[in-house]
Amino acid sequence: MNFNKITPAIIKQIQQILGDQYVLFDSESLKNYGHDETEEFLFLPEIVVKPRTAKEISEILKIANTERIPVTPRGAGTGLSGGALPIHSGIILSMERFNQILEVDERNLQATVEPGVINEVFQIAVKELGLFYPPDPASKGSCFLGGNVAESSGGPKCVKYGTTKDYILNLEVVLPTGEIIETGANTLKNSTGYNLTQLMVGSEGTLGIATKIIVKLLPLPKYDLLMLVPFRSLDQACEAVSGVFRAGFTPSALELMERDALDWVCKYVQSTVVKLEDDIQAHLLIEVDGNDMEILMKEMEAISELLNKYDIADILFAESSAQKNELWRLRRGINEAVRNNAISKEQDTVVPRAELPKLVKRVKEIAEKYKFKTVCYGHAGDGNLHIRLIKGDLTDEQWNGEYIKKAIAEIFSVCKQLGGTISGEHGVGLVQQEYMNIVFSEKALQLQRNIKNVFDPNGILNPGKMFGS
Repeated sequence: MNFNKITPAIIKQIQQILGDQYVLFDSESLKNYGHDETEEFLFLPEIVVKPRTAKEISEILKIANTERIPVTPRGAGTGLSGGALPIHSGIILSMERFNQILEVDERNLQATVEPGVINEVFQIAVKELGLFYPPDPASKGSCFLGGNVAESSGGPKCVKYGTTKDYILNLEVVLPTGEIIETGANTLKNSTGYNLTQLMVGSEGTLGIATKIIVKLLPLPKYDLLMLVPFRSLDQACEAVSGVFRAGFTPSALELMERDALDWVCKYVQSTVVKLEDDIQAHLLIEVDGNDMEILMKEMEAISELLNKYDIADILFAESSAQKNELWRLRRGINEAVRNNAISKEQDTVVPRAELPKLVKRVKEIAEKYKFKTVCYGHAGDGNLHIRLIKGDLTDEQWNGEYIKKAIAEIFSVCKQLGGTISGEHGVGLVQQEYMNIVFSEKALQLQRNIKNVFDPNGILNPGKMFGS
């Protein structure tokens, strides 16, 4: 794909649309917007623009489409697959000024929000009204709802309540050619035409830019209980996951933390809530929620009794809100802790939950074969395991070249063999696109490329992502 450079005349046009203060091209701004949370990548855009209305975005995209200028949409920059990296330079289009909760419709349990609203800010706002928005990525304190839509983000609560895709009713979207459309209707049921809303969810900013998001809400559960279960075997911890569900329980969260993950995060955040015994290899963090405390107590007791048939140590039952918050702080801090402890790459694998023991076994075998270490953690309840590959003694050439890519391809091939895929919630973006042929046939890939071409005939919107240029 051949793109053009931005000329002074184009910059002037955009400044007339937005005002000079919202068009940035100083070196510090370009650097700040040239990276996300994906490894150590940096790609400098030519300019950064900060629109405030759908009409402004429409006018910018019309110019970019006519002039063949690449445009990379950006939310909070918390992504882990390189989805917001301007790999072809051009324009970074930041959604940070779209930061309003426009309406909370308590009668219909819906809300209309802008894409720059922070996930946790929205969760707190609806919670004050007795309402609940379940999708809760680890970065919920900083990530934008628009980015969550683009990546179809998940989080711990999704094992019971579903991911972002299950809560998006309708979107206002600006297409790459500048038209503004609605993708559906503000209704719980809709069988009218193709499902453009769900096509947009998870499309990683390659088909259009959402400017309004209509979400479904739930009544807020009154109570929750939390326990941390230590296992002397990682394999048994993985086996216990499907055992909980087969016994008829549906926790509101079921998270796996391998020993090193929990050890490193405890040290990183200086927490002493968990005492790690030498023979413990993994923990499950299990939460139940609902409106009847007596029922929840019985459910938690039954789950703990079930888990006693495995080789576990003493279960830690969170006795206060402070202890619950501390345990969740550890779980949500693992990614940052591991990143700060070692040079690493994260793979967002997902398999049917009963296949987790096989996945972990094969991952450890592949790591031994290629002489690197792995640390596993994540949303075990829905089979979504984050696998951190630790560089260790590998050379820079091995770590950055075909050697490590071959190992990653083997891990993804195992996921496919087990009925899974290569990303559960982080998206494909830049770093996973070369592995797409592991999980899709060429015909399936071509169909997706054709969809991209229909929406974006000149290929200007987030080019080089998902399927390459």
